[in-house]
Amino acid sequence: MLKGYITLKRDTSNEKIGFDNDLYLKKQSESILERASKFGNKLYLEFGGKLLFDYHAARILPGFDPNVKMQLLQKLKKNVDIVLCIYAGDIERKKIRADFGITYDADALKLIDDLRDWDLDVCAVVITRYDDQPAAEQFMNRLKRRGITVFTHRATRGYPADVDLIVSSKGYGANPFIPTTKPVVIVTAPGPGSGKMATCLSQLYHEHLNGVNAGYAKFETFPIWNLPLKHPVNIAYEAATADIGDFNQVDPFHLEAYGKQAINYNRDVEIFPVLARILERITGKKSIYRSPTDMGVNQAGFGIIDDSVVRYAATQEVIRRYFRYNCEYVMGLATKSTVERVQLIMEELDLKPESRPVVEPARKAAEKGRKAGKGGNDGIFCSAAIQLKNGKIVTGKNSPMMHAASSVILNSIKILAGIPDKIHLLSPSVIESVARLKKEILGAGGVSLNLEETLIALSISAAGSHATLEALEKLKELRGCEMHLSHIPSPGDEAGLRRLGLKSTSDANFATRNLFPG
Repeated sequence: MLKGYITLKRDTSNEKIGFDNDLYLKKQSESILERASKFGNKLYLEFGGKLLFDYHAARILPGFDPNVKMQLLQKLKKNVDIVLCIYAGDIERKKIRADFGITYDADALKLIDDLRDWDLDVCAVVITRYDDQPAAEQFMNRLKRRGITVFTHRATRGYPADVDLIVSSKGYGANPFIPTTKPVVIVTAPGPGSGKMATCLSQLYHEHLNGVNAGYAKFETFPIWNLPLKHPVNIAYEAATADIGDFNQVDPFHLEAYGKQAINYNRDVEIFPVLARILERITGKKSIYRSPTDMGVNQAGFGIIDDSVVRYAATQEVIRRYFRYNCEYVMGLATKSTVERVQLIMEELDLKPESRPVVEPARKAAEKGRKAGKGGNDGIFCSAAIQLKNGKIVTGKNSPMMHAASSVILNSIKILAGIPDKIHLLSPSVIESVARLKKEILGAGGVSLNLEETLIALSISAAGSHATLEALEKLKELRGCEMHLSHIPSPGDEAGLRRLGLKSTSDANFATRNLFPG
């Protein structure tokens, strides 16, 4: 039963939908095929954003399937090869993909597995800007020993100023060529800055040397080029990339060429003149692209069917990013400039942390616990609040036996199952057994159950209780619900919340006075 709660599908029956996923899929596949037709032999398509589990897009475009890009690849399957890039520096510094809580190199492995589940395969992995980093070399060896083809590309000499050197045997020519067989090559990565564009251009260089008329295009979901500059959906992209300093702007090249406004982001606009010269040097003819927006094939804007719904969803995502960066700052993972950047975005949209409906109830529950003198093992008063799909807000607080995240989840599924508060979902014998294991055998300092432990105890207790079994089945109704905690969740709480699919945020407070959370 435990495995079931991990793989539950998102219930969208009570959600307001602002995005037509089927319409988007149709338009997007047509756009890619139309672009491929402009290049007779080969198209290298740089896939920005997340190839799988694009939860950012799903959160700000309600109705967007987080795996729509995989559906897209399924439609194009016969014509597609996939190349996966990962920046050696991200491997070395163990960069984390926040929505999964795993490092980029682990995410690359997961992506390969996920693609195989969709009956798609990666023809090669490219470690970019490789400089003999020990961690990158270990990762490369790990892949090779599992039968995966790996290439390394070093930093491109002369980039970005010296086009003559870039487009030469000492620039792109110094990189090994990656053999592919299909007319469309998808170049993807775990995250931004992974070297996707450089890989595409390096391949183009080699293809044209071999007499192949290859082309390049870019697929980025955000910013959405045909939405206004200050549309909350586009501003949410700036909040999501506050740590790398991206910002949106009107594409000046598009405005000059066509007299029409289109939205792009700073890095694409800044590099366009250089990129256009590189493409012309590689192909030996004038580029068909007159602006960075021209290079894109994104059709997401045409999938929006209710602007008010996506506007609200986008503002809520900005607030989530605000909380996330504040927490990362106190944990030493984010800089002060990142926090200040997202604070300015909040002010631009006239948002406050309390604009998120679950924030005040969680904070008030914590304050109530402080006044009552009830808390966890070390006297810290923690609480959490969940907004159910029907709008009802449920709270829970910590205790010597249970974390606040555990408490609010149990309270929520009780309400959803119509179970009276006085009935206990967890068997006392199960709680006692887990507590004894933690304290007497594992030597833990406290016995309070985190959410992962609580879910395991819940699944065990369900075997002897019909009420607990009914409550367990209600866990799937929490997927997609909003949640806030008055404190930074423990690793066990965070993992449980992620698997249940809750959209959780937390205040930048620690749940314990201990420096080491274990």
